Amino acid sequence: MTGLLPYGRQSVTDDDIAAVVAALRSDWLTTGPEVAAFEAELSGWAGGAGVATVTSGTAALHVAYAAAGVGPGDEVVVPPMTFVATASSAVALGARVVFADVEEETFTLDPAALAAAVTDRTRVVAAVDYAGHPADYDALRTALAGSDALLLADAAHSIGAAYRGRPVGSLADLTSFSFFPTKNLTTAEGGAVATGDPQLLDRARRFRNIGLVRDRDQQRWPDEGGWHQEVHSFGLNYRLADVLCALGRSQLRRLGDFLARRAELVARYDEALADLPGVLAPGRRDWASPAWHLYPIRVLDGRRREVYDRMRAAGIGVQVNYLPAHWHPAFADLGYRRGSCPVAETFYAQQLSLPLYPGLRDADQERVIDALVAALRGLAVRPAA
Repeated sequence: MTGLLPYGRQSVTDDDIAAVVAALRSDWLTTGPEVAAFEAELSGWAGGAGVATVTSGTAALHVAYAAAGVGPGDEVVVPPMTFVATASSAVALGARVVFADVEEETFTLDPAALAAAVTDRTRVVAAVDYAGHPADYDALRTALAGSDALLLADAAHSIGAAYRGRPVGSLADLTSFSFFPTKNLTTAEGGAVATGDPQLLDRARRFRNIGLVRDRDQQRWPDEGGWHQEVHSFGLNYRLADVLCALGRSQLRRLGDFLARRAELVARYDEALADLPGVLAPGRRDWASPAWHLYPIRVLDGRRREVYDRMRAAGIGVQVNYLPAHWHPAFADLGYRRGSCPVAETFYAQQLSLPLYPGLRDADQERVIDALVAALRGLAVRPAA
Protein backbone atom coordinates (compact mmCIF):
# COMPACT_ATOMS: atom_id res chain seq x y z
CA MET A 1 0.00 0.00 0.00
CA THR A 2 1.24 3.51 -0.76
CA GLY A 3 1.74 5.97 2.07
CA LEU A 4 -0.45 8.90 3.00
CA LEU A 5 -0.77 11.46 0.23
CA PRO A 6 -0.16 14.74 2.13
CA TYR A 7 -2.25 17.89 1.74
CA GLY A 8 0.94 19.93 1.27
CA ARG A 9 4.59 19.17 0.70
CA GLN A 10 7.88 20.95 0.02
CA SER A 11 9.67 20.64 -3.32
CA VAL A 12 13.44 20.31 -2.82
CA THR A 13 15.83 19.74 -5.73
CA ASP A 14 19.53 19.04 -6.11
CA ASP A 15 20.02 22.76 -6.82
CA ASP A 16 18.46 23.59 -3.44
CA ILE A 17 20.73 21.10 -1.71
CA ALA A 18 23.79 22.46 -3.52
CA ALA A 19 22.90 26.01 -2.43
CA VAL A 20 22.68 24.91 1.20
CA VAL A 21 25.95 22.97 0.99
CA ALA A 22 27.71 26.01 -0.51
CA ALA A 23 26.47 28.15 2.37
CA LEU A 24 27.63 25.55 4.90
CA ARG A 25 31.09 25.62 3.34
CA SER A 26 31.28 29.41 3.39
CA ASP A 27 32.51 31.62 6.22
CA TRP A 28 28.93 32.50 7.18
CA LEU A 29 26.26 30.34 8.79
CA THR A 30 24.13 33.07 10.31
CA THR A 31 23.81 36.74 9.32
CA GLY A 32 25.89 37.01 6.15
CA PRO A 33 25.62 37.78 2.43
CA GLU A 34 22.85 35.27 1.71
CA VAL A 35 20.51 37.16 4.05
CA ALA A 36 20.91 40.47 2.25
CA ALA A 37 20.66 38.79 -1.15
CA PHE A 38 17.49 36.91 -0.22
CA GLU A 39 15.90 40.08 1.16
CA ALA A 40 16.72 41.95 -2.06
CA GLU A 41 15.26 39.19 -4.23
CA LEU A 42 12.13 38.97 -2.08
CA SER A 43 11.72 42.71 -2.52
CA GLY A 44 11.39 42.12 -6.25
CA TRP A 45 8.33 39.94 -5.62
CA ALA A 46 6.90 42.46 -3.13
CA GLY A 47 6.74 45.47 -5.43
CA GLY A 48 10.04 46.92 -4.23
CA ALA A 49 9.13 47.00 -0.52
CA GLY A 50 11.96 46.70 1.97
CA VAL A 51 12.26 43.24 3.52
CA ALA A 52 13.45 41.85 6.85
CA THR A 53 13.79 38.07 7.02
CA VAL A 54 12.95 36.30 10.27
CA THR A 55 12.83 32.78 11.69
CA SER A 56 9.16 31.90 11.04
CA GLY A 57 5.81 33.22 9.89
CA THR A 58 4.83 33.67 13.54
CA ALA A 59 8.00 35.68 14.14
CA ALA A 60 7.10 37.81 11.11
CA LEU A 61 3.74 38.66 12.66
CA HIS A 62 5.33 39.41 16.04
CA VAL A 63 7.96 41.64 14.41
CA ALA A 64 5.37 43.44 12.27
CA TYR A 65 3.15 44.17 15.27
CA ALA A 66 6.17 45.36 17.26
CA ALA A 67 7.27 47.62 14.40
CA ALA A 68 3.76 49.09 14.37
CA GLY A 69 4.11 49.92 18.07
CA VAL A 70 1.44 47.49 19.31
CA GLY A 71 1.31 47.34 23.10
CA PRO A 72 -0.97 47.27 26.14
CA GLY A 73 -4.17 49.24 25.62
CA ASP A 74 -4.13 48.79 21.84
CA GLU A 75 -6.59 46.77 19.80
CA VAL A 76 -5.75 44.62 16.81
CA VAL A 77 -8.52 43.52 14.45
CA VAL A 78 -8.12 39.95 13.13
CA PRO A 79 -10.37 37.65 11.08
CA PRO A 80 -10.95 34.30 12.80
CA MET A 81 -10.32 32.21 9.66
CA THR A 82 -6.57 32.02 10.15
CA PHE A 83 -3.87 30.15 12.01
CA VAL A 84 -3.97 31.25 15.64
CA ALA A 85 -0.59 33.04 15.43
CA THR A 86 -2.18 35.99 13.61
CA ALA A 87 -4.00 36.74 16.86
CA SER A 88 -1.74 35.27 19.55
CA SER A 89 1.34 37.25 18.47
CA ALA A 90 -0.61 40.48 19.07
CA VAL A 91 -1.71 39.22 22.50
CA ALA A 92 1.96 38.52 23.29
CA LEU A 93 2.60 42.27 22.98
CA GLY A 94 -0.25 43.08 25.36
CA ALA A 95 -2.90 44.01 22.80
CA ARG A 96 -6.57 43.11 22.87
CA VAL A 97 -7.67 41.20 19.78
CA VAL A 98 -10.99 42.09 18.17
CA PHE A 99 -12.30 39.39 15.84
CA ALA A 100 -14.15 40.60 12.74
CA ASP A 101 -16.00 38.24 10.42
CA VAL A 102 -15.04 37.22 6.89
CA GLU A 103 -16.69 37.58 3.49
CA GLU A 104 -18.59 34.81 1.77
CA GLU A 105 -16.77 33.30 -1.21
CA THR A 106 -13.17 34.29 -0.36
CA PHE A 107 -13.37 34.05 3.47
CA THR A 108 -11.05 37.01 3.83
CA LEU A 109 -11.70 39.94 6.17
CA ASP A 110 -15.09 41.56 5.49
CA PRO A 111 -14.68 45.36 5.06
CA ALA A 112 -18.12 45.97 6.59
CA ALA A 113 -17.25 43.88 9.64
CA LEU A 114 -13.96 45.76 9.89
CA ALA A 115 -15.70 49.14 9.81
CA ALA A 116 -17.91 48.03 12.70
CA ALA A 117 -14.93 46.76 14.70
CA VAL A 118 -12.61 49.78 14.44
CA THR A 119 -12.33 52.09 17.47
CA ASP A 120 -9.98 54.88 18.47
CA ARG A 121 -7.86 52.20 20.17
CA THR A 122 -7.30 50.18 16.98
CA ARG A 123 -3.58 50.10 16.25
CA VAL A 124 -3.40 47.45 13.50
CA VAL A 125 -5.83 45.63 11.24
CA ALA A 126 -4.56 42.23 10.07
CA ALA A 127 -6.03 41.07 6.77
CA VAL A 128 -5.35 37.40 6.02
CA ASP A 129 -4.99 36.24 2.40
CA TYR A 130 -6.76 32.96 3.12
CA ALA A 131 -5.71 30.03 0.87
CA GLY A 132 -3.62 32.44 -1.22
CA HIS A 133 -6.51 34.70 -2.31
CA PRO A 134 -5.79 38.38 -1.55
CA ALA A 135 -8.17 40.27 0.68
CA ASP A 136 -9.99 43.28 -0.81
CA TYR A 137 -7.36 45.83 0.18
CA ASP A 138 -8.95 48.89 -1.44
CA ALA A 139 -12.22 48.19 0.35
CA LEU A 140 -10.37 47.65 3.62
CA ARG A 141 -8.61 51.01 3.19
CA THR A 142 -12.00 52.64 2.67
CA ALA A 143 -13.32 50.96 5.83
CA LEU A 144 -10.35 52.43 7.73
CA ALA A 145 -10.96 56.00 6.53
CA GLY A 146 -10.47 58.40 9.44
CA SER A 147 -8.52 55.88 11.51
CA ASP A 148 -4.81 56.00 12.28
CA ALA A 149 -4.63 52.20 12.31
CA LEU A 150 -2.03 50.49 10.16
CA LEU A 151 -3.04 47.76 7.71
CA LEU A 152 -1.10 44.50 7.93
CA ALA A 153 -1.33 41.84 5.22
CA ASP A 154 -0.86 38.39 6.68
CA ALA A 155 0.41 36.92 3.40
CA ALA A 156 1.59 33.60 4.80
CA HIS A 157 -0.41 31.93 2.00
CA SER A 158 -0.01 34.43 -0.81
CA ILE A 159 3.53 35.32 -1.84
CA GLY A 160 3.44 35.79 -5.61
CA ALA A 161 -0.27 36.67 -5.67
CA ALA A 162 -1.61 39.95 -7.05
CA TYR A 163 -4.53 42.25 -6.26
CA ARG A 164 -5.82 44.38 -9.14
CA GLY A 165 -2.46 43.88 -10.85
CA ARG A 166 -0.43 44.93 -7.78
CA PRO A 167 1.80 42.39 -6.03
CA VAL A 168 1.18 41.17 -2.51
CA GLY A 169 3.79 42.89 -0.38
CA SER A 170 2.96 46.33 -1.77
CA LEU A 171 -0.71 46.49 -0.72
CA ALA A 172 -0.55 47.18 3.02
CA ASP A 173 1.55 49.21 5.44
CA LEU A 174 3.20 45.96 6.56
CA THR A 175 3.17 42.45 5.10
CA SER A 176 4.18 39.19 6.76
CA PHE A 177 5.27 36.08 4.84
CA SER A 178 5.80 32.47 5.92
CA PHE A 179 8.25 29.98 4.40
CA PHE A 180 7.10 26.84 6.23
CA PRO A 181 7.57 23.64 4.14
CA THR A 182 3.95 23.48 2.95
CA LYS A 183 3.96 27.11 1.78
CA ASN A 184 4.62 28.33 -1.77
CA LEU A 185 8.37 28.40 -1.13
CA THR A 186 10.35 27.21 1.87
CA THR A 187 13.41 27.99 3.96
CA ALA A 188 12.54 24.98 6.19
CA GLU A 189 11.34 27.39 8.88
CA GLY A 190 11.33 31.09 8.13
CA GLY A 191 9.40 34.20 7.28
CA ALA A 192 9.76 37.85 6.35
CA VAL A 193 8.29 41.29 6.94
CA ALA A 194 7.90 43.68 4.01
CA THR A 195 7.09 47.39 4.11
CA GLY A 196 7.50 50.47 1.98
CA ASP A 197 7.97 52.66 5.07
CA PRO A 198 11.69 53.08 5.96
CA GLN A 199 10.89 53.77 9.63
CA LEU A 200 8.77 50.64 9.96
CA LEU A 201 11.49 48.63 8.23
CA ASP A 202 14.15 49.99 10.61
CA ARG A 203 11.99 49.11 13.63
CA ALA A 204 11.33 45.62 12.23
CA ARG A 205 15.02 44.95 11.62
CA ARG A 206 15.95 46.25 15.05
CA PHE A 207 13.31 44.16 16.85
CA ARG A 208 14.40 40.94 15.04
CA ASN A 209 17.98 41.70 16.16
CA ILE A 210 17.36 41.97 19.94
CA GLY A 211 16.92 45.75 19.65
CA LEU A 212 20.65 46.32 19.11
CA VAL A 213 21.77 49.72 17.83
CA ARG A 214 25.22 49.81 16.21
CA ASP A 215 24.90 52.99 14.12
CA ARG A 216 27.04 55.64 15.81
CA ASP A 217 24.69 58.40 14.67
CA GLN A 218 21.85 56.80 16.64
CA GLN A 219 23.73 55.77 19.79
CA ARG A 220 22.93 57.59 23.01
CA TRP A 221 26.17 56.99 24.92
CA PRO A 222 29.73 57.93 23.92
CA ASP A 223 31.29 55.39 21.56
CA GLU A 224 33.67 53.20 23.55
CA GLY A 225 35.18 51.35 20.56
CA GLY A 226 34.42 48.98 17.74
CA TRP A 227 32.50 46.67 20.07
CA HIS A 228 30.06 49.36 21.21
CA GLN A 229 26.36 48.56 20.79
CA GLU A 230 23.25 49.60 22.67
CA VAL A 231 19.66 48.48 23.23
CA HIS A 232 17.19 51.37 23.23
CA SER A 233 14.06 49.20 23.15
CA PHE A 234 13.77 45.49 23.71
CA GLY A 235 13.62 43.01 20.85
CA LEU A 236 14.21 39.30 20.24
CA ASN A 237 16.59 37.16 18.22
CA TYR A 238 14.53 36.36 15.14
CA ARG A 239 17.42 36.42 12.64
CA LEU A 240 17.11 33.93 9.78
CA ALA A 241 20.36 32.04 9.21
CA ASP A 242 22.45 32.47 6.06
CA VAL A 243 22.20 28.78 5.25
CA LEU A 244 18.38 28.96 5.26
CA CYS A 245 18.40 32.11 3.15
CA ALA A 246 20.54 30.22 0.63
CA LEU A 247 17.75 27.64 0.43
CA GLY A 248 15.20 30.44 0.09
CA ARG A 249 17.09 32.06 -2.78
CA SER A 250 17.24 28.76 -4.64
CA GLN A 251 13.51 28.19 -4.05
CA LEU A 252 12.66 31.72 -5.13
CA ARG A 253 14.06 31.03 -8.60
CA ARG A 254 11.28 28.48 -9.04
CA LEU A 255 8.45 30.42 -7.40
CA GLY A 256 6.90 31.26 -10.77
CA ASP A 257 6.92 27.57 -11.71
CA PHE A 258 5.47 26.62 -8.32
CA LEU A 259 2.61 29.10 -8.75
CA ALA A 260 1.91 27.94 -12.31
CA ARG A 261 1.68 24.28 -11.29
CA ARG A 262 -0.60 25.11 -8.37
CA ALA A 263 -2.87 27.07 -10.73
CA GLU A 264 -2.93 24.12 -13.14
CA LEU A 265 -3.93 21.74 -10.35
CA VAL A 266 -6.61 24.15 -9.14
CA ALA A 267 -8.08 24.34 -12.64
CA ARG A 268 -8.21 20.52 -12.79
CA TYR A 269 -9.94 20.37 -9.41
CA ASP A 270 -12.41 23.08 -10.48
CA GLU A 271 -13.36 21.13 -13.58
CA ALA A 272 -13.73 17.82 -11.76
CA LEU A 273 -15.82 19.28 -8.93
CA ALA A 274 -17.99 21.64 -11.00
CA ASP A 275 -21.05 19.37 -11.09
CA LEU A 276 -20.32 17.20 -8.06
CA PRO A 277 -23.26 17.32 -5.62
CA GLY A 278 -22.51 17.99 -1.99
CA VAL A 279 -19.39 20.13 -2.39
CA LEU A 280 -18.52 23.69 -3.33
CA ALA A 281 -15.19 24.66 -4.89
CA PRO A 282 -13.31 27.68 -3.52
CA GLY A 283 -14.45 31.06 -4.79
CA ARG A 284 -12.35 33.82 -6.22
CA ARG A 285 -12.82 37.40 -7.39
CA ASP A 286 -12.01 38.54 -10.91
CA TRP A 287 -9.59 41.18 -9.58
CA ALA A 288 -7.42 38.58 -7.86
CA SER A 289 -4.52 36.45 -9.07
CA PRO A 290 -4.32 33.99 -6.16
CA ALA A 291 -1.21 32.07 -5.15
CA TRP A 292 -3.29 28.99 -4.12
CA HIS A 293 -1.56 27.70 -1.04
CA LEU A 294 -4.70 25.67 -0.23
CA TYR A 295 -7.59 24.20 -2.18
CA PRO A 296 -10.38 24.58 0.40
CA ILE A 297 -13.64 22.91 -0.61
CA ARG A 298 -16.87 23.06 1.36
CA VAL A 299 -18.55 19.76 2.18
CA LEU A 300 -22.27 20.38 2.62
CA ASP A 301 -25.07 18.77 4.64
CA GLY A 302 -23.00 18.27 7.79
CA ARG A 303 -20.85 15.56 6.18
CA ARG A 304 -17.38 17.11 6.54
CA ARG A 305 -16.23 14.77 9.35
CA GLU A 306 -17.54 11.69 7.53
CA VAL A 307 -15.77 12.65 4.29
CA TYR A 308 -12.59 13.54 6.19
CA ASP A 309 -12.50 10.16 7.93
CA ARG A 310 -13.22 8.21 4.75
CA MET A 311 -10.54 10.00 2.75
CA ARG A 312 -7.96 9.72 5.50
CA ALA A 313 -8.66 6.00 5.77
CA ALA A 314 -7.97 5.79 2.04
CA GLY A 315 -4.58 7.43 2.45
CA ILE A 316 -5.61 10.90 1.28
CA GLY A 317 -4.18 13.48 3.67
CA VAL A 318 -7.01 15.98 3.62
CA GLN A 319 -6.81 18.70 6.27
CA VAL A 320 -9.01 21.31 7.95
CA ASN A 321 -7.70 24.89 7.87
CA TYR A 322 -8.47 26.22 10.48
CA LEU A 323 -10.24 26.05 13.79
CA PRO A 324 -11.57 29.63 14.11
CA ALA A 325 -8.96 31.49 16.13
CA HIS A 326 -11.43 32.72 18.76
CA TRP A 327 -12.50 29.13 19.48
CA HIS A 328 -9.14 28.17 20.97
CA PRO A 329 -9.36 27.65 24.75
CA ALA A 330 -6.74 30.34 25.33
CA PHE A 331 -9.14 32.89 23.82
CA ALA A 332 -12.16 31.34 25.53
CA ASP A 333 -10.33 31.91 28.82
CA LEU A 334 -10.11 35.59 27.88
CA GLY A 335 -13.88 35.78 27.39
CA TYR A 336 -14.23 35.22 23.63
CA ARG A 337 -17.32 33.24 22.66
CA ARG A 338 -18.52 31.14 19.76
CA GLY A 339 -21.22 32.64 17.57
CA SER A 340 -19.58 36.05 17.18
CA CYS A 341 -18.38 35.43 13.60
CA PRO A 342 -21.09 33.34 11.93
CA VAL A 343 -19.70 33.37 8.38
CA ALA A 344 -16.31 32.08 9.48
CA GLU A 345 -17.86 29.54 11.84
CA THR A 346 -20.21 28.15 9.18
CA PHE A 347 -17.31 27.90 6.75
CA TYR A 348 -15.20 26.07 9.33
CA ALA A 349 -17.93 23.45 9.78
CA GLN A 350 -17.75 22.70 6.03
CA GLN A 351 -14.11 23.33 5.11
CA LEU A 352 -11.78 20.60 3.86
CA SER A 353 -8.40 21.15 2.16
CA LEU A 354 -7.56 18.76 -0.67
CA PRO A 355 -3.90 17.92 -1.43
CA LEU A 356 -2.21 20.73 -3.37
CA TYR A 357 1.52 21.14 -3.98
CA PRO A 358 3.75 21.43 -7.06
CA GLY A 359 4.95 17.83 -6.91
CA LEU A 360 1.41 16.41 -6.90
CA ARG A 361 1.18 14.20 -9.97
CA ASP A 362 -1.89 14.18 -12.21
CA ALA A 363 -2.45 10.52 -11.32
CA ASP A 364 -2.35 11.35 -7.60
CA GLN A 365 -4.84 14.14 -8.13
CA GLU A 366 -7.16 11.71 -9.92
CA ARG A 367 -6.83 9.45 -6.88
CA VAL A 368 -7.89 12.35 -4.64
CA ILE A 369 -10.91 13.12 -6.82
CA ASP A 370 -11.99 9.47 -7.00
CA ALA A 371 -11.71 9.16 -3.22
CA LEU A 372 -13.77 12.31 -2.72
CA VAL A 373 -16.50 11.09 -5.06
CA ALA A 374 -16.62 7.70 -3.31
CA ALA A 375 -16.71 9.31 0.13
CA LEU A 376 -19.59 11.58 -0.86
CA ARG A 377 -21.51 8.58 -2.15
CA GLY A 378 -20.97 6.82 1.15
CA LEU A 379 -18.83 4.13 -0.41
CA ALA A 380 -15.85 2.52 1.24
CA VAL A 381 -12.67 3.96 -0.26
CA ARG A 382 -9.84 1.50 -0.73
CA PRO A 383 -6.28 2.75 -0.24
CA ALA A 384 -4.19 2.66 -3.39
CA ALA A 385 -2.20 -0.54 -3.77
